[in-house]
Amino acid sequence: MSNLPVCGPEGPIRATPSGRPSAVRAVLFDFSGTLFQIGTYADRIRAALSQPVDDVAMDRILSGLEAGLSDPAVVAAQPARDVSSQAHRHAFTTWYSSVPELAPVADELYAQLQAPEHWVPYADAVSTLDQLTAAGVVLGVVSDVGWDLRPTFARHGLDHYFTSWVHSYQHKTEKPDPALFQHACRELGVEPASTLMVGDHPAKDGGAAGSGLRSYVLPAGAAAGSVRGLDAVLRLAGLSGLHG
Repeated sequence: MSNLPVCGPEGPIRATPSGRPSAVRAVLFDFSGTLFQIGTYADRIRAALSQPVDDVAMDRILSGLEAGLSDPAVVAAQPARDVSSQAHRHAFTTWYSSVPELAPVADELYAQLQAPEHWVPYADAVSTLDQLTAAGVVLGVVSDVGWDLRPTFARHGLDHYFTSWVHSYQHKTEKPDPALFQHACRELGVEPASTLMVGDHPAKDGGAAGSGLRSYVLPAGAAAGSVRGLDAVLRLAGLSGLHG
């Protein structure tokens, strides 16, 4: 049965017994841009090329990557890129290869994307996960991705917080498909109405609301290792009195 209220023109026909939303019992997190961020493109490109790249050349390469986002071949490779590991690899290597200097190292750049050592947790990730877990809130990961994220979390000591891992490529679909959110809720033993989805994509992560979950979308642009603003998650979970 759906957890969404039945609505008439003026709003819900039937309110919850208390008139207030149920307590948050579970939080689902996106991966990239939410709990982790990868190192800068400039650093990754220099490592892949294994040679010095001056600032002028790097600006040219980075401009080429930006322009590549409009390349017809790159655009054509993006739809449904997260439904399989093969599609994910093809989408990214096609984009990297749109820049002549990067075409020979496209596979190396993609390998970096999968490598746990290239990802950095946001500065407030651990304290947020600590406080949620201490309060008895169960946690899961729901990510549009082309590889298993557990080794990355394990390298940084964050894997033990989570009891559900939902990778889009393993389910052959992408957010906001309700199947992904519902699968995580079943694994955690919680109802969607008691679950909060946290991410950085308005359509994909915010789309969890269409499946009966609550959702919180973080603003874009946080650099690797910076404070992400995850204290907002604690407030939404009713833990605003706790501080890490």
